[in-house]
Amino acid sequence: MSSSPTDKPVALVTGGSRGIGFGVAQELAKSGFDITINGRRLQADVQDAIDGLTALGAEVLYCACDIADLEAHGQMLGAIRNKFGRLDALVNNAGVAPSVRADILDASSESFDRLVNINLRGPYFLTQAAARWMIEQKNADASFRGTIVNVSSISATVVSVNRGDYCISKAGVAMATQLWSARLGAEGIAVYEVRPGVIKTDMTAGVTEKYDKLIAEGLTVEPRWGSPEDVGKAVASLTRGDFAYATGNVVMVDGGLTCQRL
Repeated sequence: MSSSPTDKPVALVTGGSRGIGFGVAQELAKSGFDITINGRRLQADVQDAIDGLTALGAEVLYCACDIADLEAHGQMLGAIRNKFGRLDALVNNAGVAPSVRADILDASSESFDRLVNINLRGPYFLTQAAARWMIEQKNADASFRGTIVNVSSISATVVSVNRGDYCISKAGVAMATQLWSARLGAEGIAVYEVRPGVIKTDMTAGVTEKYDKLIAEGLTVEPRWGSPEDVGKAVASLTRGDFAYATGNVVMVDGGLTCQRL
């Protein structure tokens, strides 16, 4: 049994309790969204993040689940339906890096399967389930506007031979964005991809020294690390509808890293 829909738009941000996902959730809260975040930790372990979003004016729902578990998708969307009665935006952000950075000559099938299940397969089928609900909402209310944003990585096109599984998973997300944008355009649902570059989060903490040096040597046009806030602002702008008539597009948030330079 769903509740009566709230007047505020509702966004689901996977992996939204820390890192890029939390930066996205913060910017969406500032833009007037109520927020659902998910993760694998207990709610008590993410209460600070929930409190931070609440302080920005958002009503917050936390759903503990593994995005790779397809059966959990229905439970999570059911919880959103029960609490808010609507879902206006899905931000597929949850993802993992390889447990071990291994040369592709030595990489394991176990690592490959883990990354593809979490980074690609899970978001692909969560998008399917969320899109079906968005179409249902559109059929009930012609003014409904749904948005899906896939947070991928410059690794969708920039090669790292010591984490090929990660690169392939993100390249798959890039194609999934194109597929869903083509399928959902006629349904009034916009689909975008945001590709972060070198962003300072717990995922990149282990390579801080490496990227400090590379950035100092000119890796990026803007001589600094990116921040979760940088990515969040891009996602929020897309989700608010600031880029109408632009479905299927890729927004690079990489400080100019992928600019071709001589």
